Amino acid sequence: MNNQLLEADSITVRFGGVVALNDVSITVPEGGFVGLVGPNGAGKTTMFGVLSGLIRPNNGQVSISGTNVTRASPQRRSRLGVARTFQRLELFGELTAREHLVLAYRVSRRRDRYFFRDITGFGSKPSPGEDEMVEGLLDLLTLREVADRPAILLPLGVGRLVEVGRALAGSPRIVLLDEPTSGLGSQETEQLAATLRAIREKRNVAFVLVEHDVDLVLGLADSITVLDFGQVIAQGTPEFIRSSSKVQEAYLGTAAEKSSP
Repeated sequence: MNNQLLEADSITVRFGGVVALNDVSITVPEGGFVGLVGPNGAGKTTMFGVLSGLIRPNNGQVSISGTNVTRASPQRRSRLGVARTFQRLELFGELTAREHLVLAYRVSRRRDRYFFRDITGFGSKPSPGEDEMVEGLLDLLTLREVADRPAILLPLGVGRLVEVGRALAGSPRIVLLDEPTSGLGSQETEQLAATLRAIREKRNVAFVLVEHDVDLVLGLADSITVLDFGQVIAQGTPEFIRSSSKVQEAYLGTAAEKSSP
């Protein structure tokens, strides 16, 4: 029996004469943590686009729990339990952290064409169900102290946690994280990593992480796929990736040696 939550099988993407991805496959089990790394131009962003539904591959198939979603929209994939964050932080400056979570929860449950009324009519009082969801996320993300502070006043690291919370508000089964530590300092990165571990442990959410911070990926992921020029050059456990000569030559270099025990 296939217990994979997300599968991308033999994905090839061409942009004109450029092959951005060539026969790339990754699998994400329930509650798994998969890293996707590689140098600039390796195809990581293209792969994320394929997984989230923003890019349709020329060849290959994407499945969620065995359902073929290769040609499905991002909205359809969201309904099947896929959420994502973006490298560039996009929050509503005047809304508080709490309001971002309530808004995301409401939008995730509206399936008709009038869902934007949830934004224009945001002032309505949260329901008991919304309050319960928000309070749980505020505790999980350690955001309670800043819950009622406008996003424009939040440090970048805290804003990243709000973005993760916004993705979690729809109760996804898998979250695609696009360089979540971009712009963060070492302490903020450590806090984010600890939060991701807690989310996985307490909610069994699976993650796919695209990230340039190699040490972060090595410390979080169960399995890592390394891309170079649109092809998989290594795939396996952090220990295997750390010791791979191909990976060191193409990407890690001395970073792998420095992070070795």
